[in-house]
Amino acid sequence: MKSFIITKWIEPYRLLESIKKYYSFKDFTFDGLNKLDQKDKFFKELINTKYSIGLYMKNVNKFYLFNRNENFDIIKELIEDFNFTENDFILTDDIEKPFNMVDIGKAEAGIIIP
Repeated sequence: MKSFIITKWIEPYRLLESIKKYYSFKDFTFDGLNKLDQKDKFFKELINTKYSIGLYMKNVNKFYLFNRNENFDIIKELIEDFNFTENDFILTDDIEKPFNMVDIGKAEAGIIIP
């Protein structure tokens, strides 16, 4: 898996709407008590759904699972849609890094690509 971590401030719902243009979605709503259980469910579906991506955003208590019928380069599309420069995001193979960076306020969102 790889992750695209957005460090530049963005409007969360603009990001969500931008991704929804390309993918259908399902969300996993959580609170302080069930966050880890919902995260496990989210990961299981993410791994088992063909052509999927996951999204985790700051200040939104949901994990989003997006899927489509064919493969698609969402990173390229988001870079173009939001005019990101290489200083605005981090690419990593560390699957926990996007969650940790969002939770401590160092990132706006993390996109997980299996």
